[in-house]
Amino acid sequence: MKKEGEPDKDDTRLLGHEVVQSYLRVLDNSPGVYRMLDGQGRVLYVGKARSLKKRVSNYAKPTGHTARILRMISQTASMMFLTTHTETEALLLEQNLIKQLKPHFNVLLRDDKSFPNILVTKDHPFPQIKKHRGAKKEKGAYYGPFASADAVNRTLNQLQKVFLLRNCTNATFDARSRPCLLFQIKRCAGPCVGKISEAEYAGLVEDAESFLTGKSTRVQAALAADMAEASTSMEFERAAILRDRIRALTQVQQAQGINPRGVTEADVIALHMEGGQACVQVFFIRANQNWGNRDFYPRTGAGAGAGEVLQAFVGQFYDKKDPPRLILLSDPLDDQDLMAEALSEKAGRKVELAVPLRGEKNELVTGAQRNARESLGRKMAETATQAKLLKGMVEAFDLENPPARIEVYDNSHIQGAHAVGAMIVAGPEGYMKSQYRKFNIKDENLTPGDDFGMMKEVLTRRFKRLLKEDPDRQGDGWPDLLLIDGGAGQVSAVASIMSELGVEGIAMLGVAKGEDRDAGKEEFYRKGKRPFALRMNDPVLYFVQRLRDEAHRFAIGTHRAKRSKAIGATPLDDVPGVGAGRKRALLAHFGSAKAVSRAGLEDLKAVDGISARLAETIHGYFHGG
Repeated sequence: MKKEGEPDKDDTRLLGHEVVQSYLRVLDNSPGVYRMLDGQGRVLYVGKARSLKKRVSNYAKPTGHTARILRMISQTASMMFLTTHTETEALLLEQNLIKQLKPHFNVLLRDDKSFPNILVTKDHPFPQIKKHRGAKKEKGAYYGPFASADAVNRTLNQLQKVFLLRNCTNATFDARSRPCLLFQIKRCAGPCVGKISEAEYAGLVEDAESFLTGKSTRVQAALAADMAEASTSMEFERAAILRDRIRALTQVQQAQGINPRGVTEADVIALHMEGGQACVQVFFIRANQNWGNRDFYPRTGAGAGAGEVLQAFVGQFYDKKDPPRLILLSDPLDDQDLMAEALSEKAGRKVELAVPLRGEKNELVTGAQRNARESLGRKMAETATQAKLLKGMVEAFDLENPPARIEVYDNSHIQGAHAVGAMIVAGPEGYMKSQYRKFNIKDENLTPGDDFGMMKEVLTRRFKRLLKEDPDRQGDGWPDLLLIDGGAGQVSAVASIMSELGVEGIAMLGVAKGEDRDAGKEEFYRKGKRPFALRMNDPVLYFVQRLRDEAHRFAIGTHRAKRSKAIGATPLDDVPGVGAGRKRALLAHFGSAKAVSRAGLEDLKAVDGISARLAETIHGYFHGG
């Protein structure tokens, strides 16, 4: 990558085709990425090109463009360029920039969370089976991805019944002297207290991994043979246990739905577009098993075609995810061969992209496309309902326009301890969970339980950041309506805070429980106006109640997480060089953090994994060295 092009200073007054034309003399036929910017410097569009000069010369022509491209060109005031060595490199850079900059005219994948896996650990004689999300740093075998945490939990629940593998941590395992409840209800083999040998447990692990790699038929046949043998030997209790395991294994397979016979590993990606909106369904097929599906609603870039939408989706979806060996598509991508080359390069192995026309693969895509169509229909119905509710808020609360972004604030604490503030966001498409924020209350001078003080800190931090990042309010991060849990006092306090910050033009609404604090008798407060109520069956009232309850749920959950973390904290957390693994080793060796703090230097050196130098650091930390 090497250069950025600029027009002459006089050309910055131009717009549209003329400003695009002015860049042609500084461009060559190198591959690269270009950005189109408006008069305020906001990025309108990011694209890649095999030849930057040829691509830009197309934009310079006044005819032959779609309405969407014409709108984009007409708003262009400047352009930026980055050249690359190859077109593949340009494609990868383009997708990174789209995710970072979120240009208005690009297709954008808005919900890009990681997917959970099942992990069978390999750092212990008796491996643990558990759910894992995030970077694969822990030693073990990973199986996935699964479409959701629920899909993983259901599978883990059934696998525990079948294979009796432990799910407790190593520290809990080492500390047990009696079997836990899971052993009593036949969900664990009890390796922690010697109820099963290491060799027998290894056999259970092998069976579980065979199932997770698609060899479920062999596992089921082996269990059936063992059950028949136990029954013949009149070991009826053992035969009953094996029968229950076979039944649980069957339930796992039924829960997975249709399992393809001819597709071992693939992601099935299908698109349905309607009314300017799009839904993409992704099904995960691993080890000939269906591990669930997930729907996505990408922003379509104000009128992009199916090939461009899927091209952008695939590039952004696999930006931080390992692609499978086969990706089945409902529509061909704009640059399908190039995308396959880029994904293969990223994965370090061949990745095939295909649009199947017949057979089982086509049936999988057709099923995914049907799901996409039905999901988009439900989404559009929900969006229409949401639009009516937002329009109803205009009439109910005397707003100028339907709010595009509602921010709802709440606090949670117990007598001032572990205090947190929470913000949820809602808009035309419902809850915007990626925009939710939590605020750890930092002001040590606050009186415990001072809700006004906590609200002031939260709002001050929130709007100071907005003022710093987007002082001209050009982005979509500024709210149109603040919903505060409280009455006249809270609304007045919030108005005072906003005045101090110099923030104007944002509507504020306080909602307080009415008589007897009954839901349905809420009173609403606007600054300078008398409190009022809505009729009991008003849909807007129910909508506001749901917003307030969602904020309360998020605040309570955040507070509980903070409190749980504090309860599990020990003085070892602050010792330099002592991470989670060494902390476990010290606690297992000495029994408590207090015992560690009193230990001598030689005793500390005797702990597995604690070097002489780290032992000196720990001893010095607790003894002032």
